[in-house]
Amino acid sequence: MGRYLLGLDAGNTVIKAVIFDREGSEIASAAAEGHSRMPSPGHVERGLDELWQNARRVIRTCIDEAEIDAGEIGAIGCAGHGNGLYALDRDGRPLLAIQSLDTRAAALVDEWKSQGVGERTYPIGRQRPWPSEWKSQGVGERTYPIGRQRPWPSQTPTLLAWLKRHRPEVFASLGTVFLCKDFIVNRLTGARVSDVSDMTGCGLLNLAGRHYDAALMAAYGLSDSMDLLPPLVESADIAGRLTEAAAAETGLAAGTPVVGGLFDVVASAIGSGVTRTGAASIIAGTWSINQVIIEGPELDGPVFMSSTFDRDRYMAIESSATSAANLEWLVREFFSDIRCEGRSPFDLCCELASSSEPASDDPLYHPFLYGAQQDGSARAGFYGIAGWHTKGHLVRAVLEGVAFGHRQHIEAIRKAGADFDEAILSGGGSRSLVWPQIFADVLGVPVSVARSRETGALGAAIAAGTGVGIFSDFAEGAAAMVKTDRHYRPNTAREPHYARRYALYRDIADAMAPLWRRLSAIEATTAGAAA
Repeated sequence: MGRYLLGLDAGNTVIKAVIFDREGSEIASAAAEGHSRMPSPGHVERGLDELWQNARRVIRTCIDEAEIDAGEIGAIGCAGHGNGLYALDRDGRPLLAIQSLDTRAAALVDEWKSQGVGERTYPIGRQRPWPSEWKSQGVGERTYPIGRQRPWPSQTPTLLAWLKRHRPEVFASLGTVFLCKDFIVNRLTGARVSDVSDMTGCGLLNLAGRHYDAALMAAYGLSDSMDLLPPLVESADIAGRLTEAAAAETGLAAGTPVVGGLFDVVASAIGSGVTRTGAASIIAGTWSINQVIIEGPELDGPVFMSSTFDRDRYMAIESSATSAANLEWLVREFFSDIRCEGRSPFDLCCELASSSEPASDDPLYHPFLYGAQQDGSARAGFYGIAGWHTKGHLVRAVLEGVAFGHRQHIEAIRKAGADFDEAILSGGGSRSLVWPQIFADVLGVPVSVARSRETGALGAAIAAGTGVGIFSDFAEGAAAMVKTDRHYRPNTAREPHYARRYALYRDIADAMAPLWRRLSAIEATTAGAAA
């Protein structure tokens, strides 16, 4: 059995390849950044040919830098961003890739919301959903009781329904609908499959049964689309083996096992050492991910999203595209041309943010560059700027605003009954020496940071090792391969300060909601006129 494991992590922009040894040491890594297209307001797409080209390049570069025989790689695992919509045509050729930052279906979500499509309500007297009995009681199919998820703009079935309504010619060409990492697995092995964690995360599975559900598809108006969904495997199941063609393109050894892979948020949890029931993983990446491992699919109240963790347990998730992408935007637009004398512009921003003590009149920021969780019309904004505020105050407002967004999600998870008293932070935001302390202060819990920066790739590698029997399960793999780097405790003296600011953050968002909808309507009208 090989000495090494290869983990791939395909995000919305960057794909990474990392070769690990069995102790979790990074032998070599490579990354490539892709390009998004925004052909219309709210539309965010990418080219599948470019994605595969970048995947081939990072894998080959990684092998070359490691200076190892590719045959020593015992297995390959891939993680990828969830939701969005990736598709092959009926002949298996790349067709379409819509990213999880897309908000084109916001109006469809509003329409469904008015119709109660995603409601959690069960028939009177029932404690569990029984969709087959609802029709006799005059109750239509609903998504939440079956898939534990309400429709939202970037969700895979919502986008599929949008294509069916607005792009019927594209819909008619679809052959396979799956997720980002599934496309990479397909190119490596030829297999058209998806894993259970990703498909539950995008609201396409009966969560309790871990299978496709005709009543769920009917609720989305997709009864005619069941044949577009690929066969399912568990994350650590072997999905296929590397083809001769893929071996020639990547430098890997033909026949290397490739596991089904993971929804990237679950991979990052594993790769940061979160494997016990009740443990919490917070990811400050492009998306704000907040998740807790639970024993079964049932909770006391609703959460935004549920997924599976391993073969027996589940993940309660609250998330939105409202996290570190905001700092990336700030750096790209306002700090890219500033000389940093060997430091990264991200480090410079965090130094500016820490240059002054938090004050009650500091500006506030809403991190809604790509909409809010259930409001695709929401927009980012600074509030309360005064003439004495500096760049440092604005940077700190962004860091705090992102943390407030995470806090809102944490409150929803706790309200649903999935509590915790400490968390492990991963993603780009965890690399800062300042931001994790802000997270600890705003959330009011101790925060730890894993040593590896590539937690998604590491989690995928652990799944690969589990699939070929190197580890008995994810917990054993994480114990062998994950190390902790830093710990932060909340500053209790700042608790009242952040409570006041968080309340203002929520109140301003509520006040702005109707104005965001008016702005969105103007954008839609303008785009329609231009078309």
